[in-house]
Amino acid sequence: MPAQLAGGSNMKETNYLIENEKIIEEIKKIPVFGPFNEEELHTLLHMSKLRVYKAGEDIIKESEIDSWIYFLIYGKVVISKEGKEITQIKRRGDIFGEMRFIDSAPRSASASAAADTVCLAIDAEHIENLTGDNKIAFGYILYRIFSEILAERLRIMNKELIRVKGKNAEKVWERLT
Repeated sequence: MPAQLAGGSNMKETNYLIENEKIIEEIKKIPVFGPFNEEELHTLLHMSKLRVYKAGEDIIKESEIDSWIYFLIYGKVVISKEGKEITQIKRRGDIFGEMRFIDSAPRSASASAAADTVCLAIDAEHIENLTGDNKIAFGYILYRIFSEILAERLRIMNKELIRVKGKNAEKVWERLT
């Protein structure tokens, strides 16, 4: 069902993930969802939408407030800050928009589809409203996923800093570790 978003986007989304076994099977193949058992995955999909974007469409706008976390199913997403490209998200299962779940602040960067793109969008408010064992399980799994992703991003940024700053940065880094 088409949905009109801020900025005139004509992104398409569906709420019917549970009924689409093909989509469920594709999502199960994504390593980041490996920690979820069948019941947890179905609970997650109840809180999710599959969103389809055309190349050039905005997914997230810097400084806006929303509650969505995105997992790339396929396509390519450009992350930019103040109009300057920071990075590209290209790997299936990569996450973006996760900082909203961690700190509830306005979006720190924009994300747009660089090619036709499909994302699994999860409403973080639903996760925050879970109770009991579900809340604990989802919180643990998601924070573990976020930790792994953020650690990888930090490693990449450190390598880039060393490359840009040269040997002096490498000496500083050696003192810090």
